[in-house]
Amino acid sequence: MSKSPAMPRLHGDPPGGRRALAVWSIGVAVYFVAVTFRTSLGVAGLDAADRFQVNASALSTFSILQLLVYAGMQIPVGLMVDRLGTKKVLALGAVLFTVGQVGFALSPTYGTALVSRALLGCGDAMTFISVLRLGTRWFPARRGPMIAQVAALFGMAGNLVSTLVIARALHGYGWTATFVGSAAAGVVVLVLTLVLLKDHPEGYEPPAAPRGGATFVRRQIAAAWREPGTRLGMWVHFTTQFPAMVFLLLWGMPFLVEAQGMSRAAAGELLTLVVLSNMAIGLVYGQVIARHHAARVPLALGTVAATAVLWGATIAYPAPHVPMWLLVTLCVVLGACGPASMIGFDFARPANPPERQGTASGIVNMGGFVASMTTLFAVGVLLDATGDNYRMAFASVFVLEAVGLTQILRLRNRTARREREHLVASRVEAVHVPA
Repeated sequence: MSKSPAMPRLHGDPPGGRRALAVWSIGVAVYFVAVTFRTSLGVAGLDAADRFQVNASALSTFSILQLLVYAGMQIPVGLMVDRLGTKKVLALGAVLFTVGQVGFALSPTYGTALVSRALLGCGDAMTFISVLRLGTRWFPARRGPMIAQVAALFGMAGNLVSTLVIARALHGYGWTATFVGSAAAGVVVLVLTLVLLKDHPEGYEPPAAPRGGATFVRRQIAAAWREPGTRLGMWVHFTTQFPAMVFLLLWGMPFLVEAQGMSRAAAGELLTLVVLSNMAIGLVYGQVIARHHAARVPLALGTVAATAVLWGATIAYPAPHVPMWLLVTLCVVLGACGPASMIGFDFARPANPPERQGTASGIVNMGGFVASMTTLFAVGVLLDATGDNYRMAFASVFVLEAVGLTQILRLRNRTARREREHLVASRVEAVHVPA
């Protein structure tokens, strides 16, 4: 029987369905909790500065160290997922980020708090790549872009919990009770993972990963990196994600409160707007890319351009306080950064075979977090050097955007040619596969 060309069923594709949705939802729940813990510092930055008596540079070190660990773990985690499977890696991640959250709650000194955030970053690093891999194992490949965007949407819902729930709990219950109480969510998702999560549906076991020690690791990384789609995906992630990450993870709340004279409640509402915009735009981007792969580069470049224009208009506004309409517009546009960064995975996914998906995803995911870490550090240093001049500090965003944009333009045509080669090869292989 012939199949519709619009919705091809790839040979060996998993079936999807309700069972797939239930299992995948457990992985997404782990990611949701990890993002909640990751972004909790974004609403607690001012409280952390008072609690540990630190300046802007030292405060930024919390997020920098967390992201440094996160970025540094991406390739090792990708290799772990390819070798050990999703369940084991997600369970280990849940243990680590839960212990890190409890440690942060109980830390008596700045040093022990740093160690706790590093532990949290290590556990957080194990979640998103695992969820991406879980999606490819349980759903047909044609659903990949939408599944990835929906996973990211639930991650942003974790950010929403930070801005709405944790921010209020901090002022109602205090530091220790808030962070210890939130850690209970980590225990819940750990139990769900251990009891209910499966790596793949019955009959769709992946090939056994080869065991080659350091040689295998080097070959796996090198093979993924040689693909232009992997490198383009990394630079798309690098260029699109970090402005919103910097704003939400640490510096948005201090900028709105200290530089713009807003109350914490009003600033929290603007951070919430970024999250809500992200969730809405993510659904749109996922649908568009699933139907029109040619829209990937235009969407990424358009998001970078819109972000740069609004960011520049905000920091260059010729008055001490930026008008509310401009801040609202900036926050809406920043909401597109997360969905645009997900496009990076859609360049790496078709460029790599299933046994290399975790490694390739790790390389891509490293991009945005390296950019975020670099900018968080630059903003903190510039704030201390300029007497808390947020306009000058925030201008550092343009340097990294320029670097990433150059690489995207350099790699896009090479990636398109390579994808055409893969498509031709897959069609030839499909002809020779028995029905």
